Amino acid sequence: MLRILFPLLCALSIVGGQARAGMKPNIVVIMADDLGWRDLACYGSHVFQTPNLDRLAAGGIRFTNAYSASSVCSPTRASLMTGKYPARVGLTIWLGGKGGAPSRDHLPLEETTLAEALRGAGYATAMVGKWHLGDRPYWPKQHGFDTAVGEPHGGSPAGGYYLPNRMNLPGAKPGEYLTDRLTDEAVKVIETNRSRPFFLYQAYHAVHTPIQGRPDLVEKHRERAAREGKSFNPSYAAMIESLDTGVGRLMDALRANGILERTVVFFLSDNGGFAYSAGKKNDVTDNTPLRMGKGYCYEGGHRIPALVHYPPVVRAGTVSNEPIVTTDVYPTVLKLAGVAPMPKQHVDGVDLNPLLRDPRGKLGREAIYWHYPHPSPQGGTPSGAVRMGDWKLIEFFDDGRVELYDVAKDPGEANDLAAVSPGMTAKLRASLKAWRQSVGAKLPDRAAPH
Repeated sequence: MLRILFPLLCALSIVGGQARAGMKPNIVVIMADDLGWRDLACYGSHVFQTPNLDRLAAGGIRFTNAYSASSVCSPTRASLMTGKYPARVGLTIWLGGKGGAPSRDHLPLEETTLAEALRGAGYATAMVGKWHLGDRPYWPKQHGFDTAVGEPHGGSPAGGYYLPNRMNLPGAKPGEYLTDRLTDEAVKVIETNRSRPFFLYQAYHAVHTPIQGRPDLVEKHRERAAREGKSFNPSYAAMIESLDTGVGRLMDALRANGILERTVVFFLSDNGGFAYSAGKKNDVTDNTPLRMGKGYCYEGGHRIPALVHYPPVVRAGTVSNEPIVTTDVYPTVLKLAGVAPMPKQHVDGVDLNPLLRDPRGKLGREAIYWHYPHPSPQGGTPSGAVRMGDWKLIEFFDDGRVELYDVAKDPGEANDLAAVSPGMTAKLRASLKAWRQSVGAKLPDRAAPH
């Protein structure tokens, strides 16, 4: 009997393995909040420890010129979900922000979100954490997610990182830490859906204010700072460690459930690091060598860490210097999932698959654009920007002045070349103006003539 059953079981195992191998890949998009380009060791940090994210980078591709679609959160998140620039969606300020040009206070239901596109292709869809794209009528379940954890789906965690807070997290126990709990919820999603294709949007609140690390980790990093003679914020370091540990746990859960090899994992931030408050340097983080940070159109406000891990396509340990932006996630995911493109929806996104297969490749994109016609609490003034090749122009709407930089040679934007390169200045300024007109971008009422 065993001689009969054993070949049969082997055959069933092979068929089952082939069926699993033929399944669409799972999609996991992990978005950190306010995480700076230099906050990870694999991006050059000498003070923050990120072994799990470093391991993710070592096993996949790391982008050195990745950009968020905005220097603040809600517009970037809208861009991720729609594949469109925030100005085209009409949502250009963080929800709750005021001043400057008119902006929507929600993600329109008319948009076909990435979640809706994947659910229509048979994916289970779940989001965990920060949504910040509108009140109850515009919550995640209204935008294509089967399940969603994190009500009231606002910006900063309601009540802070120490549980229980004012978020709807049943069974929260005193002493629990929010980042750990959100990781627990994501692991449940993975375990529940391991036998079917799923899309998990894991949107951590970390490392957004309030700067509240887990107490034991804060003490650990305070002692480390003294021992190593380094100057950094131990509470922020603790928040980064919790974020890093969470990413490691998600990868472990994918591995333990036998689905790591058929899961595409994206990791990125929603904007640059929170390094300035009301125009003055704070003690949270340091984006050096980049200029300024969150809320500004300088590189510190837009340049972000971005990693992709997917063994069947991405060769381990690769690096791409090609500029990419948040809008690109949408068409890239559809291609990887075998879903037909929706060019009228993700009109501003570019499929990154050529770079995933060959990091030396080029996308053929003419330029990347930004539009933030609002004052920011961090001290930034209403402005817009364009990067074309290695050149970047920033236009300030209050007085109409422009600055021009070669960001390949000068990532710190210390040498304004607008006066000495009038031809390039005029070319980029004209391109930025034409783009604003094409997407219907709104300007502040008091903007200088352009």
